[in-house]
Amino acid sequence: MTIGNDTALVLFSGGQDSTTCLGWALERFARVETVGFHYGQRHAVELDVRPRLREGIAALKPAWRDRLGEDHMIALDALAALSETALTRDTAIVFAENGLPNTFVPARNLIFFTFAGALAFRRGARHIVAGMCETDYSGYPDCRDDTVKAMQVALSLGLDRRLTIHTPLMWVDKAGTFAMARDIAGQAFLDLIVEQTHTCYLGDRSHRHPWGYGCGACPACELRAQGYAKFRADSPA
Repeated sequence: MTIGNDTALVLFSGGQDSTTCLGWALERFARVETVGFHYGQRHAVELDVRPRLREGIAALKPAWRDRLGEDHMIALDALAALSETALTRDTAIVFAENGLPNTFVPARNLIFFTFAGALAFRRGARHIVAGMCETDYSGYPDCRDDTVKAMQVALSLGLDRRLTIHTPLMWVDKAGTFAMARDIAGQAFLDLIVEQTHTCYLGDRSHRHPWGYGCGACPACELRAQGYAKFRADSPA
């Protein structure tokens, strides 16, 4: 695989998808920086695992250690005040009357991309990498491929600089995401993702399952559990 001289900025939450995308980016770009967002999320524990994940990833390959650049954290507290969703307040996770799950934070990914674009401009990065996915589509319209492509056009025009948004997982289900991590950097990377990443909407790090930590009952945990079971069935040890 050819490594160019470009810099990439990875939207890095500390979850399974963004961590897999970080490994994907480290295989492709000469320098990779990360950005996280604190927006009053109920599962803010995901922000706590980010430093450990970055340290673990840097230890997997000397080339990754050399390519992994700065980490950035952006506070978006106003997003929680505006949204009042199950991801930003203590309430049951249900589907709303409009058919969307109440874990949908309106415009969250659009806002993330806007701030990431501004940061990429300042850091001289022409590539943004994000873990949006339509295959395991959970009702979030800002995860759709059309939305991401529209944001790429808007950012490139608005910044007067060509930006490319990469979504390596757009057409990959959760089982495929586990498989991709193993293909990228072997069992050690897969183990790091299982042990250290956080997906649970309720922020539960007290229950350990074969697929990692979480409550085991929220939609994010169920999706991850099902994906891991399928991955193991398709790839027996």
